[in-house]
Amino acid sequence: MKALVLTADGFEDLELFCPVYQFRQQGWEVTVAAPEHKTLTGKHGYTIEPDVPFSGIDPSGYDLLFIPGGKAPEEVRLDKDAISIVRHFFQEDKYVAAICHGAQVISSAGEIAGRRATCWKGIKDDIISAGGNYLDAEVVVDGNLITSRMPDDLPAFMREVAGIMQELSKVRGERKAA
Repeated sequence: MKALVLTADGFEDLELFCPVYQFRQQGWEVTVAAPEHKTLTGKHGYTIEPDVPFSGIDPSGYDLLFIPGGKAPEEVRLDKDAISIVRHFFQEDKYVAAICHGAQVISSAGEIAGRRATCWKGIKDDIISAGGNYLDAEVVVDGNLITSRMPDDLPAFMREVAGIMQELSKVRGERKAA
């Protein structure tokens, strides 16, 4: 199974590293993509080297898209390649998980309208203005979209994402056995 992470400078450190490490712990292959192939620095000073720029991604090879929060989504949402990747995941009904400000990217891709979602309280009006149905909850699952509000919600968010990952792995295993 493969997870794709879209991020940029200013990511929320916990919201990036906790999920990435959990994905890897579950045996998933993780690709971190950014606007450019240069070292990224989080809000709290942790760094990560992206694997590839957005322009080098073929989204068809991934099972899950993850968008962490912080200030990074403000940059990610302005990148046409990142928006194209997000749209692909929704068009193919693949899972998309976003926490905190990550919902901004989904909104900019035009994919939040008519969906239930949560996010950091500071951007709830953005979600509502884009036609989303904002809920103030730790985690909201609406079909293939999983959203959460903030770092404190990571345990609930990751329980939902991990459950979906396990289900995907099981389905993939059953297909291989058939």
